Amino acid sequence: MIYLIGSLRNPEIPNIANRLREGTGEEVFASWFAAGEIADDRWQAYEKSRGLTYQQALKDYAAQNALSFDKAHLNRCTAAVLVYPAGKSGHTELGYVLGQEKPAFVLLDQEPTDRWDVMLGLATDVCLSIEEVIEALHRVRSIKR
Repeated sequence: MIYLIGSLRNPEIPNIANRLREGTGEEVFASWFAAGEIADDRWQAYEKSRGLTYQQALKDYAAQNALSFDKAHLNRCTAAVLVYPAGKSGHTELGYVLGQEKPAFVLLDQEPTDRWDVMLGLATDVCLSIEEVIEALHRVRSIKR
């Protein structure tokens, strides 16, 4: 199973998931996207209205439930793809998958023009198109078989 990592605010996530399914024939997990683009903002506003700090909110039921949901699927994946643009959570998920010694790819939304980041070199591959990701996934799968 491929875990698709990305932003709740990226409307392309469902399309990318479908293209990965079609191109690889594998299950692609992106059900986290169903929470909606303002889910994190609503969670923050709710916890603040309760008087909780960020540290307290992370330990509360809602956050622990969401974390358990995502972590269960990160644990069962055999590969992951981080779709740009992405935030802190996405990069943490990428690192978590790489830390499990599973292949993890980055799909950039464009060639970097301003500031390059050498740390993306930790990813199995950095790609500029969904086709490149699919090819890279097939290469990794054929090597491991």
